[in-house]
Amino acid sequence: MPVDPAYTRRLLLGHGFGAALLLPGVGRAELHHRAARHAQQAPAPLVILDPGHGGKDPGAIGVSGTYEKHVAFAAAGELARQLHTSGHYRVSLTRENDVFIPLEDRVAIAQAKGASLFISMHADALLDHSVRGASVYTLAATASDAQSASLAQRENAADRYAGPGAKGVSPQVAEILASLVRHETRVDSAEMQQHVVASLGQEVPLLENPARHAGFAVLKAADIPSVLVEMGFMSNPHDEAALRQAGHRAMVASAIRHAIDGYFTSQGHLTRVAG
Repeated sequence: MPVDPAYTRRLLLGHGFGAALLLPGVGRAELHHRAARHAQQAPAPLVILDPGHGGKDPGAIGVSGTYEKHVAFAAAGELARQLHTSGHYRVSLTRENDVFIPLEDRVAIAQAKGASLFISMHADALLDHSVRGASVYTLAATASDAQSASLAQRENAADRYAGPGAKGVSPQVAEILASLVRHETRVDSAEMQQHVVASLGQEVPLLENPARHAGFAVLKAADIPSVLVEMGFMSNPHDEAALRQAGHRAMVASAIRHAIDGYFTSQGHLTRVAG
């Protein structure tokens, strides 16, 4: 069976192989060979779905009063249902009900569970109510455009609800090990982004240049390919009305599911997701 690169990353960081990367005389080929032996027993990929906001943080509020947190949770639940039904994946949500979870805790949940893929689901708002369409974001230190920078700033501000003492600092050694796989993770995140953009574009309107990047805190897992999907804008009457409909959310979820299938097929899970 082909080796899942995400599983290899977890082995390198979580099974004692990561530290060996810091020692002389230990090559990456040998480490990946060891990882491949372990991967023969690898379970189905674990997809973590992250419904944005929740609890005391409503997220964007639509033109007719719809809360982003409710739309995101409903869409994530539908996507989880579809992924479960496919039988190809294990699936978990960062929140199972209407509760507030700090951004760093969402990342920590995915890391603790050994996620193969992290998808954060949102529907933001803009002052310009004429703007509509979906977009997909990956992490970058510099935003692709001013709108993306503003969006990331608003989403990252969700931690203002967390209160003092909510944030921690990663141990230095964890940061060193994580830095060894960041490039691979960025490449995989960009690949997943392209799959989602292509799949969503067949079903719903997209923003101009829908593949974007910005410094989203929720995408900062060093070892987990991660994307943030903006399903539309709550500030646009057409997008909000569509996202309120279960049928539309099911269509969006189906598009993302097909993107997930395409991503894991390209990652070496052809036998898992074929058909």
